[in-house]
Amino acid sequence: MPDQTSHKPVAVQLPGAEAGPFQKIGRRLLLALALITLVAVVSYAGRGGYTDPEDGQMSVLDAFYYSTVTITTTGYGDIRPVSDGARLATTIIVTPARVLFLILLVGTTLEILAERSRQAYRRARWRRRLKGHTIICGYGTKGRAAVRTLIGKGGRPEQLVVIDARENARLAATADGLAAVAGDASSREVLEEAGVGAASAVVVAVDRDDTAVLITLTARELNESTTIVAAVREEENVHLLHQSGADSVITSSAAAGRLLGLSTETPQVTEVLEDLLTVGEGLDIVEREVGPGEEGAASGAAGRDTMLLAIVRDGELIRFDDERIAELRAGDRVVELRTG
Repeated sequence: MPDQTSHKPVAVQLPGAEAGPFQKIGRRLLLALALITLVAVVSYAGRGGYTDPEDGQMSVLDAFYYSTVTITTTGYGDIRPVSDGARLATTIIVTPARVLFLILLVGTTLEILAERSRQAYRRARWRRRLKGHTIICGYGTKGRAAVRTLIGKGGRPEQLVVIDARENARLAATADGLAAVAGDASSREVLEEAGVGAASAVVVAVDRDDTAVLITLTARELNESTTIVAAVREEENVHLLHQSGADSVITSSAAAGRLLGLSTETPQVTEVLEDLLTVGEGLDIVEREVGPGEEGAASGAAGRDTMLLAIVRDGELIRFDDERIAELRAGDRVVELRTG
């Protein structure tokens, strides 16, 4: 069973997040080194206008030493400009560089202090808006395909939340515009961080069947009304997912095997099935509620670009070969074939 005792903070990665503080510090450090180098080059180029009380000459090392103590406002005064040209260079180049260096130093310090608060604010605002969303547990091949289908059906990326323990998977999710939660989706804390209590659906697309069962059990415990759909590798585990609370279970290995078997004898049938599974292109299967004025003869719900396949009435699926499909009623849901 999932670990109920862990209270470690759960990491949430939001899409479009700014670079981390260490990346920002690294960029600013490079800019600071560039400023020091610029002042050293200017000083060495006009080395005749500077005096060094030690030996009266300015070497390359002296130029970098002068640049460092000047830029950082340490200012020991041992090397100083004495000619008009050197003082002019100090006025128009060195002094602005010193001011910019101070701005970088103060700005970096303030940004480090504010970074955690800003990220906490972004997460809090994201969580407040999180309602009626879909959670995708696992962002592998199945999870990414599920997201593409959901978006193809009109889902918004901001209403999709990925849970995955793998850093590369979470980075791929945020790159696709999705929020990502780090951790094991069978953990209560991780599911709660993803807002499972307010989720309208949970997609379980992990690689192991036992993990899928644990995720389904935990998600169903935390939200009794959400729709849970899961994928399993072995057909013998389908009943375990249903008993755990899954509304729909897809057997990935069996489905792939059936497609392979069909392809050997009827490859065109496989192409049609692939077309049906590709949202927004060619043929699509859609489910919708019976609209106003459609009650009565089922032929009224069909158009030139649609074909009635089935209806769902009081939780029962009525196929096209059932005589009851001839009449539509208020509250029915229509399953139809459409051209993209």
